[in-house]
Amino acid sequence: MRRSKTEVGRWRMLRQQQRRRSRWLESQSRRNLRIYAIRKQGINQQRNSLLFAIRDR
Repeated sequence: MRRSKTEVGRWRMLRQQQRRRSRWLESQSRRNLRIYAIRKQGINQQRNSLLFAIRDR
């Protein structure tokens, strides 16, 4: 079945929007992962420094 030009255009626009949204979400989650990793690193450093401070005594 043939589709009208407007229908095809609307469909393409919808697909494009969905793609953009999914890419944006993906990049957001990557940013969040990086932030979490940096935070975790800081916490681990604190924990390790405490361990060594207790061990030295």
